[in-house]
Amino acid sequence: MRIGVLTLPPHTNYGGILQAYALQTVLERMGHEVWIIYSPRSHALPLFRIPFAYSKRIFKKYVLGKKIAINQERINRQNKLMLQTYTRSFVNEYLHLKHYPCLEHVKENDFDAIVVGSDQIWRSRYIKELITDKVENAFLYFTNGWNIKRFAYAASFGIDSWEYTRRQTCKCKKGISLFNAISVRELSGEALCREKLNVEAQIVLDPTLLLSKNDYINLIKDSSYKIDGEIMSYVLDENENIHNITDLLSRKTGWHYFRSNKQVNDKSIPVQERIQPPVENFLVGFRDARFVITDSFHACVFSIIFNKPFLVIGNVERGMSRFFSLLKVFGLEKRLVQDTENFRLDDWCFENPNVDLRKFRESSVLFLEKSLA
Repeated sequence: MRIGVLTLPPHTNYGGILQAYALQTVLERMGHEVWIIYSPRSHALPLFRIPFAYSKRIFKKYVLGKKIAINQERINRQNKLMLQTYTRSFVNEYLHLKHYPCLEHVKENDFDAIVVGSDQIWRSRYIKELITDKVENAFLYFTNGWNIKRFAYAASFGIDSWEYTRRQTCKCKKGISLFNAISVRELSGEALCREKLNVEAQIVLDPTLLLSKNDYINLIKDSSYKIDGEIMSYVLDENENIHNITDLLSRKTGWHYFRSNKQVNDKSIPVQERIQPPVENFLVGFRDARFVITDSFHACVFSIIFNKPFLVIGNVERGMSRFFSLLKVFGLEKRLVQDTENFRLDDWCFENPNVDLRKFRESSVLFLEKSLA
């Protein structure tokens, strides 16, 4: 069966790249031909706006003396490509991308089935920022009338509140009503599907959890990267509280910490200093570190896969429900630090998670098999 996977475009986010790789791999092992539907949103100016926009920028730059770029869109495109310098090599080698100018260019006969997920593919702000203004197309609204299988695997809204307008909700309902099966990643997603979209959803594992530790180790067997410390710090949004906890851990253990990612989205930093390291470095960090500190959902996931002690600092801006659901399923709730000011480092922090994933994997793979039957 030819399967198209609709997910957020794989650029510099390690978790986003690896969840796409994992789902692709699992489906291929079932004997299917799998393609990642790659339709990143273009932020180029419409032709009719160029004369006005450029004239305005020229006036600001040369008359008012403002520090402004005339062709900002071109600079943005160049910077975006530069940030992906190292992650792009993994994407090109391991992900099977099928390029489209926009989702409306996907044709009925391109695929026998389309699976939506995983990651925050149903987070409204991410759909609009990364894929399209037509948020309903993340619910396959554009496939109305097609004779194909449609289902969602571990799709995530990212948060536990509803971001869609009434009009958008109506279109999303119409799109999701065409699905043969629906699964989500979080308990809150199950509730949102039922209460807002009038459909039932099953909770399944994030795709990255469907692969084994050895699957990921095989990806880095030829890597020469060496970590520079014992504590892996994978932090998306740096702040003083996270620094304080990291320093506390370092002082108590005598271990050094290393940062495994760059602050890709911090435009106050020169773009050359924001280039994301290779995906392989991220995986080597989990293999070789003794402890992980993070505010990332997928860093929690890989800590579980590699059975590493970890602490996750709540990231409200990026959505807390993802952490609550993941940690509750595995009985790891106390690893979520919400009150950073009064946090105490106790012995349990250094215990390995020791999660048995077998029964969770079986039910999740069974969902995929039934959805494609």
